[in-house]
Amino acid sequence: MSFLTSRDQVAPQGIGKSVPRREDSRLLRGQGQYGGDFSLPGQVYAYVMRAPHAHARIAGIDAHAARAAPGVIAVLTGADAAADGLQPIPHGPVPTNPHEVPLNNRDGSAFLIAPHPVLAIDAVRYVGDGVVVIIAETLYQAMDAADTVEVAYETLPATTRSRQALAAGAIPVWPPLGSNLCIDSAAGDKKAVDAAFACAAHVVRLETALNRVTGVPMELRAAVGDYDPATGLHTIYTTAGGGVVRHRNDVATVLGLPIEAVRIISGDVGGNFGIRNNTYPEFALVAWAAKRVGRPVKWVSERREAFLTDFHGRDLTSEAELALDADGKFLALRAVNTSNLGSSAVSFVPLAKGIAVSSSCYHIPASYMRGVGVTTNTSPTSAYRSAGRPEVMYVLERLIDIACQRHGFDRVELRRQNLVTPAAMPYRNPLGLVYDSGDYPTALHRALELGDWHGFAARRQAARRHGLCRGIGVAHSIELNTGNPRERAEMTIDPDGVVELVLGTMSAGQGHLTSFAQIVAEWLGVEIEQVRLVTGDSNRVKAGGGSASARSMRLGSWVMAKAADEIVEKGRRIAAAMMETAVEDIEFARRRFTIKGTDRSVGLFDAAAAALGDTVPPDLRGPLAGTCEQVMAVPSFAYTCVVCEVEVDPETGIVDVVQYASIDDCGRAINPMLIHGQSHGGITQAIGQALWEECVYERDSGQMLSASFMDYAMPRADRLPFYKTELIEIPSTTNPLGMRGGGEGGITPGLGAIANAIVDALAEFGVEHIELPATPQRVWQAIRANNPNASPRVGRRPGLAAFPRTVS
Repeated sequence: MSFLTSRDQVAPQGIGKSVPRREDSRLLRGQGQYGGDFSLPGQVYAYVMRAPHAHARIAGIDAHAARAAPGVIAVLTGADAAADGLQPIPHGPVPTNPHEVPLNNRDGSAFLIAPHPVLAIDAVRYVGDGVVVIIAETLYQAMDAADTVEVAYETLPATTRSRQALAAGAIPVWPPLGSNLCIDSAAGDKKAVDAAFACAAHVVRLETALNRVTGVPMELRAAVGDYDPATGLHTIYTTAGGGVVRHRNDVATVLGLPIEAVRIISGDVGGNFGIRNNTYPEFALVAWAAKRVGRPVKWVSERREAFLTDFHGRDLTSEAELALDADGKFLALRAVNTSNLGSSAVSFVPLAKGIAVSSSCYHIPASYMRGVGVTTNTSPTSAYRSAGRPEVMYVLERLIDIACQRHGFDRVELRRQNLVTPAAMPYRNPLGLVYDSGDYPTALHRALELGDWHGFAARRQAARRHGLCRGIGVAHSIELNTGNPRERAEMTIDPDGVVELVLGTMSAGQGHLTSFAQIVAEWLGVEIEQVRLVTGDSNRVKAGGGSASARSMRLGSWVMAKAADEIVEKGRRIAAAMMETAVEDIEFARRRFTIKGTDRSVGLFDAAAAALGDTVPPDLRGPLAGTCEQVMAVPSFAYTCVVCEVEVDPETGIVDVVQYASIDDCGRAINPMLIHGQSHGGITQAIGQALWEECVYERDSGQMLSASFMDYAMPRADRLPFYKTELIEIPSTTNPLGMRGGGEGGITPGLGAIANAIVDALAEFGVEHIELPATPQRVWQAIRANNPNASPRVGRRPGLAAFPRTVS
């Protein structure tokens, strides 16, 4: 008997059912417990005084007045942290999955890993860098005391752009490293690519910069540190976006302690989007401060502080070329992708994953990709939803549309003729990844139908009558879903009618309490309300990697299934003993163990109760439980195709996304409604980045100019269309349950589709490319670059490209 072959196919709340989220009633009633909701008796408050300069030496810190201020208990500096032996955060930025494309410096040298200290010591390296921590009885006393701290800074030139950092004479962000170039890796067959370009009939080139953004979760970061001198245990109450195990291990390393001396407790997570996967300095700071002052210490971020210090995402510059033959067959792709890593090396994952799937769903025989990572005087960048894939999909989809615009290819047919077909599966892409399965042409066909591609001409004419320019775009994407490969499930049957499930994942709004319970309901036949999920306590969770790279359900479901199988097998033996029959005669279905061919049975919870007594053999006594810990490093490849329509007002440059259709293949949908919800959120984030969102740094001073909602423009519901989303389910062969993952499909193709639609809308004005975000100012300027009196009421022949950087 196994989960895969013997599932209860009629479970009313099981796999494939759109069950409403169990979490929502509690959260909507204000009964959630987020990081800021944790409070302990006798706690004091921490305030982090942050650097006002992007780059400066710390010549001295005078905190005498602060230490004497009312309510102040301690004033701690980087020198204090160093004296107590605190280490930098061990982010481990280099991906290690053997099934991904490896990163290696082209010259064979080691990577330069810029460290991430919990407090600045000798210098500050971005605006917002932590310099001093003030501990006081109240938060306001700590803030007042911070005003009296005098820090002598010797300012240094700051670099905020990748090219600045690599320019001759640029001052290294970390002088001991000697350079701002952290990584210069390459993958692919350069010789084959050069040969293909040499004989290509068409070559299109694009140089573009993907705007830096951040996740902007509704919940601000928070942490409470507590220390028990009797046991030496540090307990941190926080929002553990990366899962409690990862944060426990990181904090233990920073403090120089064994992992048993640190405990992480996390409640609800009010948004992650990748920027909370890694550990932040404040986790360790509150733990360290609590031991120093002998009382619990609480820290809560402010919104401006979050804009400055939350990890950012994207900020990739790409110089890319696509070679085609005379019939439009793709021959080769090459690019140099340069990632602005910020002041510390937190993650190379976006760079690596982007390179690995840069050919997307298309058959491109040869590819050569360079991946460059550069330190700058900005907040560190890390994984942001679909880390690295939206950037490369955007670049490739823009290259394809540019090829169509310049050389007369049909946008749909050029894509269709170059898609990898189902007959070619398993397919090895030009960087060596093996796509196990999929039907990309069907996804394209369904997206065109759902988005009514063929009815677009009439909608364009209707928009023109209202003085608007309407455009349509299409884009594909593919995911490389891996994440931390280790996951563990502990499942226990409580005789009181509860199934407790302990997992190493961590929900940040994905609905784990519902979807995981659906799997348990399908196999064990219980009601989903009977499943209790435990993920937020490192004393209970022994292994696991949180929620990232669509890993939670892919990995969690498999270890859950194995644990459930163990319970059923043990339960059969218990039931056989209770009914005095052979184990082979016992079958299990709908939470009952039954003697085959009879009506004699024992309930699942009755068997659990018996196992806690003395009526069964000694070897069967104890909790009815199952445990499975497994490493599953093989990736899965979810894919998406979208059709997007926009309307542009040429008088103002305002862009509105008016229609959006998306087709996702997640392999197997445990709860289709939750997958659609994930898609909707991802689409909204794509629209936000494409049209409005950007972390803007002043080039030379390094001041962040968009560190509030006054300047960092978020998408609003009244500016978004109703989304059309559908699922196709072709099981993945790399996952025992056929799952590919469903968390990233909404955002990954979005940038390319939206940009293509905008350029299509503006083609009559000679616009060939536009940088993102496509703000009204940028769009208005693009229209008028060659058409100072532009109006959509008068058709025009395409003129010169508005952006001369895009050249053949």
